[in-house]
Order: sequence, then C-alpha cells, then structure tokens
Amino acid sequence: MDDTAPGTAAPSPETADGTPLSEADVHVTTAQPDESRAQIRVAGELTEDSRRPLIRAMTDLMLNSPGLERVELELCDVTFMNSAGMSILVQLERMAEPRGIQVPLVLDSGTVARPLQVSGLWRRFTIIDRREGSPPTTHEGMNPGTDHR
Repeated sequence: MDDTAPGTAAPSPETADGTPLSEADVHVTTAQPDESRAQIRVAGELTEDSRRPLIRAMTDLMLNSPGLERVELELCDVTFMNSAGMSILVQLERMAEPRGIQVPLVLDSGTVARPLQVSGLWRRFTIIDRREGSPPTTHEGMNPGTDHR
C-alpha cells in the first residue's frame, strides 16, 4: 500500500544512513570488525555499473587482510538487481573461494532473493535471510546462515 498523498511523489530510496539514492546509483561501503571478518554493504542498483566498485572492495579486503575468513555481502538496501548483478555475486564468490573465504549473502527482501531463486543461483550461496517469516536461526549476523548448496 502506498502511504503518499495523491499528487505527491513517493520518497526516494535511501541508504541505511539516510543518504538519498537516485535510481541508477550504487553505494558500496566496507566494514571490518576484526581480521577474520568483514562486510561489504551495497545500496542502490546491483547492475553492471556495480561491478568495478564491488570488485575493488573485495580485492582491497583480500589484499589488506591475510587472515580474512568471511565477507558478508549485505544486500538489504539493494533496490534492483539484474543478470549482471547476479554475475557480480558469482564473481565475488569465485574470487574468495581459492583463499577459503566464505561469502554469505545477507538479504531482507525479494529484490535480491527472487531473482536468485528463479535463476537457481539461490542454491549456490549461503544465505542469511532476514525477511519476515524466515527461520530465526538465519537472522544471526556474522554467524553461518542457511546453506543452500
């Protein structure tokens, strides 16, 4: 249901910190609570334009943290994902795999979940599913999620 008044525009999507996003923007940030864990947060559209900043973020984390064991891809603020976006997720996982780095996907809506399910890629990734109605054990951040391999 739309909560906007007739004749007014819907509020533009924004990142978790309240920064507004235009439709074609992508915003990538990283966090590293310790040497073995990190998070890459993506906000906006996960399309071909996202490839370079995401690959750069993963490369920087891998080069600067030799003890890295897990990089969570936080996709809760993704507003759109196409096949190029799915390809980027596979590429990030392939980059990490030879070093034994786990790359779970964190999501809370169908924006990312549905394309992954329809394409069959859902089974390729470890998913931390924070959607309403998902099993409580998958809500734990930085803990293993549901393995769909």
